Amino acid sequence: MKIVALRAVPVLGWIYVVVGLVAAATGRGPRGPILRALWWIDVFLSVVIHAAQIPVALRASEGSGRSRATTAVLTQIFGLTWWRTQSDKGSVR
Repeated sequence: MKIVALRAVPVLGWIYVVVGLVAAATGRGPRGPILRALWWIDVFLSVVIHAAQIPVALRASEGSGRSRATTAVLTQIFGLTWWRTQSDKGSVR
């Protein structure tokens, strides 16, 4: 249950990014500076920081039986909550 809760945080972040993009595309983006700043921070964390974690995740998953592509995609989506919660045998702890 703890892992599901941890992984919910990045999923909610991605939802906020997508909803913000859709809102901006339809001309209904938030006008307040706080919500805009939070959206840009979320974009940075979700895109840049998760991408920066991929090389570490690939090294951590060597010999686990998971493909490099799967590890990269799931790390981009979930960040460290993906690769840090994996056991050596490839199953979730």
